[in-house]
Amino acid sequence: MQSTSATGRELVHDWRVPDREYQRHQARRGRRWAYPDLDPYRTALVVVDMVPFHTDANPYARGIVPHIQYLATCVRSAGGTVAWVLPAPGPNRSAADEFYGTEVAARYAASGGSGPLEQRLSRGLTMMPGDLLTEKTAHSAFFPGRCPLPDLLGERGVTTVVITGTATDVCCESSARDAFTLGYRVIVAADATATGDDHAHNASLRTVYHSFGDVRATADLAMMLAIPGCPAGDG
Repeated sequence: MQSTSATGRELVHDWRVPDREYQRHQARRGRRWAYPDLDPYRTALVVVDMVPFHTDANPYARGIVPHIQYLATCVRSAGGTVAWVLPAPGPNRSAADEFYGTEVAARYAASGGSGPLEQRLSRGLTMMPGDLLTEKTAHSAFFPGRCPLPDLLGERGVTTVVITGTATDVCCESSARDAFTLGYRVIVAADATATGDDHAHNASLRTVYHSFGDVRATADLAMMLAIPGCPAGDG
């Protein structure tokens, strides 16, 4: 699927989880989905790294913007929490310099942009009153001591997190793994996450579904929130 916008071409991943993975869990627990229902008041939509650094360069990241907006509208309407998590600017670390090279490491260190947090979101995404907005200093939004998100969600009694954003196989998967380790019910929105190509995207979805959480489509999540007619929009 593709379309064009003022920023350029937009793409949506041709996503899939191998049928053998569905069959494995069906045999183990008697159902395909670990979490077949949601308590909206205890659910948070976690939007990871949707900043121009990523969306300007990646048509797949641009392609998920409408899906994230749609889910944010649905979650708010159902009484849940929307949490925006951005990369925190900061100095390079020696390991990052060595791994990426100093020039690339410096670009990543500045990937979150500058200025007020709410102005750093990518075009087409809208923060609303009551949303959470924070930064992280690690790939994962749930790594202890590197992001205040777990504490903020704890204050709201959140037990289920729906992971969206970019990149599927880096910050989104890292967040899903750590959230599961912390005891959250984890769901990754397959068509509201993005990376560089379908192969990497689907490999990450398979890993998440195999070991860390459910992988669901945006439309399924809207139905689980009991808002089948939830309109797309900017919140």
